Amino acid sequence: MLRDLGLVRHGETFRRLRNQGMILGEDNEKMSKSRGNVIDPDALVARYGADTVRAYLMFLGPWDQGAAWNPRGIEGVTRFLNRVWNLFQGPGEGSQEDGEAARSELKRVTHRAIAEVTEDMEAFSFNTAIAELMTLQGALGRFRTADMAGTPEWREALETLLVLLAPIAPHIAEELWGRLGHEESVHLQPWPVHDEAALAEDSVTIAVQVGGRLRGQVQVAADAAREDVLGAARGEANVARYLEGQTVVREIFVPGRLVNFVVKPA
Repeated sequence: MLRDLGLVRHGETFRRLRNQGMILGEDNEKMSKSRGNVIDPDALVARYGADTVRAYLMFLGPWDQGAAWNPRGIEGVTRFLNRVWNLFQGPGEGSQEDGEAARSELKRVTHRAIAEVTEDMEAFSFNTAIAELMTLQGALGRFRTADMAGTPEWREALETLLVLLAPIAPHIAEELWGRLGHEESVHLQPWPVHDEAALAEDSVTIAVQVGGRLRGQVQVAADAAREDVLGAARGEANVARYLEGQTVVREIFVPGRLVNFVVKPA
C-alpha cells in the first residue's frame, strides 16, 4: 500500500509472513469471558515466574498451530527449570562413570544439543528446541559428579546450556551465568557452533532381524565393515537361536541401523 501511494520506493518489506497459532482454553475452545475459560497470565507469572510461563507457552506445541492450555503441563516445565538450577549448585552423585569415555560422551551430547537447538530455533520449532534442552539437562544430571565438575567438558556443557536457554528463560539464564563468574550478560554471548568431529560416535547399535522380525541388537564400531557386522549379528545368542535350522537366502545390511536375515527352512 505504501509503495502504491508512492511513500516508499521499494517493494515488499518482509520476506516471509508467519502467523502464530491460538492458545485455547482447557475445554479446547477459544478463550472468552463468556465461556469462563480465560487463563490469567498475571496469576501464572505470580505463581510460577515469568520464565516458566514463557517456556511453557513455547513448549505447548508448534507455535504456528497453537494448542489447548494444559495446567498439568506447566508443572513439567517447572521441574525442568528447577533441575537446570540444581545443576549449578555443586557436584551431585551422577550415575555415569567418570573418565575419558564419559568426558567424550558429555562433549558429544553438548554439541548434539547445539546442532539440534540451532536447527529448531531457525525453523521456529521452539517446542522441540526445549525438548532437546531437556535431554541435555538430563544428560548433565547423569554426569554431575565431583570428578566431572572440574573438567573443561563440564564447564563447556554448563555454559552451552545457558546460552541455548537464554532466549527461552532469560532471567534464570542470566542469573546462573553470573554465578559461573561471568560479568558480561549471557545475552551478549555469540551463539555456539557445533563441532562435527565431536558428534562422531565410536560405536553404534544395530537392530538384527530374522525374517523381518526383531530378534536382537549388537553394538559394533561405527566404521565396522559389512562382514564384521554380519558376523556379530550371527553371533548374538537370540539371533543364533532363530537362525538354527534355517538357510539364510539373503543378508540385508543397512549401515549404522539394521541387519535382516531372510531365511527359509533348511
